[in-house]
Amino acid sequence: MKFLEFIAFRLLVALFWLLPFWAIYILSDFFFFLLYYIVKYRREVAFDNLQKCFPGKSEKEIEKMNKEFFRHLTDISLESIKGMSINKKSLDKRYKIENAELINSYFEQNKSVMCLTSHYGNWEYGILATDSAIKHQAVALYLPLSNKLSEKYGLKRRGRFGMQMLEVSKTKNIFLTKPEKPVAIIMAADQSPANLEKAFKITFLNRPTACLYGPEVYAKKVGLAILYLKISKTKRGHYILKFEKLIESPKSLEEGEVTKIYFNRLEKDILAKPEYWLWSHRRWKHNLDNYKIL
Repeated sequence: MKFLEFIAFRLLVALFWLLPFWAIYILSDFFFFLLYYIVKYRREVAFDNLQKCFPGKSEKEIEKMNKEFFRHLTDISLESIKGMSINKKSLDKRYKIENAELINSYFEQNKSVMCLTSHYGNWEYGILATDSAIKHQAVALYLPLSNKLSEKYGLKRRGRFGMQMLEVSKTKNIFLTKPEKPVAIIMAADQSPANLEKAFKITFLNRPTACLYGPEVYAKKVGLAILYLKISKTKRGHYILKFEKLIESPKSLEEGEVTKIYFNRLEKDILAKPEYWLWSHRRWKHNLDNYKIL
């Protein structure tokens, strides 16, 4: 069964290699209709998340936001499949990197950095495009797949422009060993944590929120400067990644401050364009009634 899944995946990638982007977006419009109106995939989950995060919005406004999110979701899902075969010229046209001189200034000082990103915009294109735009060796963390054939193929395709992929369970390795050249460790830090006891608890988007503890703990332990990766969607299929300095000296901050600074910055982007964040994720599945909020 796993082998058949892998063959089907490879055939899908081959089909998308043949399809131009205009055809892919016609498919995306069809899948949006199917996903939103027929299958209703996590439609209520996303609606509930939006409604609780935007309590001042009417039901009609929330429904509009939900539709815009699912249109974006189908776009980036198909864009990600196309990304398995996209060439560098087309990628550079569709995913531009700005302010690389900021991160490169740390490389000139022989310093590694931590880059905090999120599930906003198109993160798969970010994996493909970032390494070749900076002087650091970019390292992105990933969650393993149950189908190891698809995982091996996916890692090869995602790393073909220079990105080094590291399984999230091996995160410690990148911090405990001194790299041959400075690295930029890229972490999507907006997921819901598996370990609630270790998680930081803050207010995010008007809701008590459990947050991953790893990014803050590692940054403070090693003393890495933290950059924020701001993602903007300029039009359909086109994105800009901009490096921003977030925290220069995380060791000097109180417990939880690194996490709060990151989520406050992310919140600004979400409030400006909420449809580009991953609302279908069960982000607030933990009950925090009996926990102190930082």
